[in-house]
Amino acid sequence: MAKKGNRVQVIMECTEHKTSGMPGTSRYITTKNKKNTPERLELKKFNPILKKATVHKEIK
Repeated sequence: MAKKGNRVQVIMECTEHKTSGMPGTSRYITTKNKKNTPERLELKKFNPILKKATVHKEIK
């Protein structure tokens, strides 16, 4: 029987890409522990369209 944990999948979306006006989106899927980090995640990830590391925020 599998354990029921606090780990959930979250979608990270680039904040700079929305304001740049370029087509497409940069999104990553990752997991987080809801118990340890109840607030939304904010990480620097690579955006292949802009070709640089940008801030990605959790959506939904």
